[in-house]
Amino acid sequence: MKLWKTILTAAALVLSAGTSAFAARTDLVIGITLEPPHLDPTAGAAAAIDEVLYANVFEGLTRIGANGEVLPALAESWTVSDDGKVYTFKLHSGVKFHDGTDFNADDVKFSLDRARADNSVNAQKGLFAAIDTVEMVDPATVRITLKNPQSSFLYNMGWGDAVIVAPETADINKEKPVGTGPFKFQNWAKGSSITLVKSDTYWGAPVSLDKAEFRIVTDAAAAVPALLSGDVQAFPFFDPDSVAQIQGDPRFKVMIGATEGETILSMNNKKPPFDRLQVRQAISFALDRKAIIDGASAGLGVPIGSHMSPANKAYVDLTGLYPHNVEKARELLKESGLENGFKATLKLPPPPYARLGGEIIASQLRDVGIDLQIVPVEWAQWLDQVFTRKDYDLTIVSHTEPNDIDIYSRKDYYFNYDNPTFDKIIADLNLTSDEAKRMTLLGEAQKILADDAVVGFLYELPKVGVWDAKLEGFWKNAPIQANDLTKVKWTE
Repeated sequence: MKLWKTILTAAALVLSAGTSAFAARTDLVIGITLEPPHLDPTAGAAAAIDEVLYANVFEGLTRIGANGEVLPALAESWTVSDDGKVYTFKLHSGVKFHDGTDFNADDVKFSLDRARADNSVNAQKGLFAAIDTVEMVDPATVRITLKNPQSSFLYNMGWGDAVIVAPETADINKEKPVGTGPFKFQNWAKGSSITLVKSDTYWGAPVSLDKAEFRIVTDAAAAVPALLSGDVQAFPFFDPDSVAQIQGDPRFKVMIGATEGETILSMNNKKPPFDRLQVRQAISFALDRKAIIDGASAGLGVPIGSHMSPANKAYVDLTGLYPHNVEKARELLKESGLENGFKATLKLPPPPYARLGGEIIASQLRDVGIDLQIVPVEWAQWLDQVFTRKDYDLTIVSHTEPNDIDIYSRKDYYFNYDNPTFDKIIADLNLTSDEAKRMTLLGEAQKILADDAVVGFLYELPKVGVWDAKLEGFWKNAPIQANDLTKVKWTE
């Protein structure tokens, strides 16, 4: 009997060892192109912040899902008053921040009041403009009263800029973020990587990964070798020009989806000569979108004629308003008194779509007499010089925030655009929940931006994702700027 028991025990150990040997991996290295300037989603406009932290470390009352839908997050449910102005949120109980402190209604009130304060550094203060009061009913209940009904309110509360932070740690989140999410921050090796680890105290469904390292790979040419060597197992936002080197390799999945990234040639509308409509229209006619899309997005971008994703049901196709027409561009420049052309600067941030697109656009504008000096800038410089101080002539960037056509109504926004008629449409849009009326208003808004040639509308940035074939759970599309790891796992 003892011998038989020994054999059974040994067999069990072998079986256990075999099962362990074939257990799925729980670590992951994800490649990202841009290093975040800091790690606080409530204090910066850089998409790279949310690409690391959204839904992973930080959570809001609501969250945006893979298909752009509004889902419960820290709020398990909510009710809305008949007049559409009062939202009462029931919060999950037993939630803790990663430093061990309890989450409750006080944290919600603190976060929303902080975001909408006069001295707020939140990059999307407009998300909170409709809020009148935030009240703690009890530790698990928050009542938010709006100044007026706002049909997008629940969606707005799902943005990265609206995540909930604790008063005890709000001031250190830029360097050591403390949230309530399924992952907690472990380390930031500046210029190299940001590492998250699984939170053992997470209130919700546990994640499959124990560790996720976001490896910063700024050189697009280095991405393919990193994948082939196995040093990096996933690039959720991959350089389109490099897809051909990976496509067809059975070791990898290649997913081509859509984003909310309107890629534009931004113009400083208050800086001569871009303060003249004819000059902006001339630039729009000079742009050959097909050549730009082919050269900067491997032909995968979808052309746009205004600030709206073609995937949005409110999209109006205005690409025909400014067909590529060199003679028309020269004619408009002559009418504006610039028949001999002019010189300007084009500041380009690091992403390949900007650097590659910039070279193509500079060549196209040179054909109509506009001589551009290309000025490459790092992301932090772009945020400071272009976005904050408006010290620029032209620049190229993808606006990846969802449903953000309202940015053209913001008086301190870097476009320096001012049109009271457009502002009125956005104000009316915020006050109506009638779907048909909203579609009409959004169509009118798109038309005004196109007619005014506020910027050069180029294309919708494609989302090209490449990852190990044994991985699943990454988003195909990007309705928001995020790398949500909550469903990501190895299959063997």
